[in-house]
Amino acid sequence: FGKAHTCLYKVPRARQSKNQAMKTKVLSFNLPDRIVSRRTFGEGYETISAALQVPKRAVASVILKWKNFGTTRTLHRAGCPAKLSNRRRRALAREVTKNRMATWTELQSSPVEMGEPSRRTTISAELHQSGLYGRVATR
Repeated sequence: FGKAHTCLYKVPRARQSKNQAMKTKVLSFNLPDRIVSRRTFGEGYETISAALQVPKRAVASVILKWKNFGTTRTLHRAGCPAKLSNRRRRALAREVTKNRMATWTELQSSPVEMGEPSRRTTISAELHQSGLYGRVATR
């Protein structure tokens, strides 16, 4: 038997506050495959949604995933997760291009303010990934 896979979709609900996230539900084992098979036969999103009693947004997200990856299964990610987010890496690159004389400790203290502590080597690697080489801490 193959591994059971799950497909997540987000259900919007009336939010009391800004910080409250959307509720996520899991589709049953073979439902994504049934959605895709109905779509390949030419049925529309609303027809599929009504027939399978699934929100239209869930049907759309399953079909989008199938179009992008060729499967409805959740695939493994490639490589290990990044230490810094893309947003933080761009902010770090901006900071370095503005102030080339910044020391490693100054650069190291700024991610802590944003909630992402990092080491000198991590900052160096992230700057290299952004295309900024030859960074030496100056006095």
